Amino acid sequence: MTVAQSTALRVKMRDGVASFKVSKNSLAKLAIANTDYAGIGDMFTGPVALATSVDPVAAAKIAVEFAKTNDKLEIVGGAMGALVLNADGIKALASMPSLDQLRGTLIGIIQAPATKLAQLTTAPAAKLARVFGAYAAKEAA
Repeated sequence: MTVAQSTALRVKMRDGVASFKVSKNSLAKLAIANTDYAGIGDMFTGPVALATSVDPVAAAKIAVEFAKTNDKLEIVGGAMGALVLNADGIKALASMPSLDQLRGTLIGIIQAPATKLAQLTTAPAAKLARVFGAYAAKEAA
């Protein structure tokens, strides 16, 4: 990839609360030794860059989207904790909703019954008020 393309990817990663770093294979292997990520050490051949994020979906989503428009970026695989993923696994991970989207969905599900309950409890009072309003209008006429 060119410097401009790499910079564009870094900016997208930063905006998505992720990071993208090019690394020497030997240093990357030393960094992951004796960690949950040791299983991806075999993938470190040739030029390697690492995308990381706290949200397991964020880095995968950005990398997969960028790879669609840039043929220089090839997704080889990755890891989610001790689970090693191949390229198809990363693409499947990228298709999942992000942590923030899941939180929003969960809050919406939790809020929905409370909203419906509030509507049901106020509906009879509103109907009663309309009936009284109609009687008042009838008496005034």
